[in-house]
Amino acid sequence: MEPEIEPICSAKGCRQPAVHEIRWNNPRIHPPERRKVWLACEDHRESLADFLDRRGFLREVAPFR
Repeated sequence: MEPEIEPICSAKGCRQPAVHEIRWNNPRIHPPERRKVWLACEDHRESLADFLDRRGFLREVAPFR
């Protein structure tokens, strides 16, 4: 049996557990229904979402399941 891997934040250098899903797509290359996901800890949720929102890529932020 493989050990369970703890999902971690997608922010560069962060090793904190993920508590949010930041769902996004690039409308120039992805169909509208496609969602890519970055994981975020509480400390990086806002900065990661802001980065994507400034580029028009942010679609939604949801609790990590």
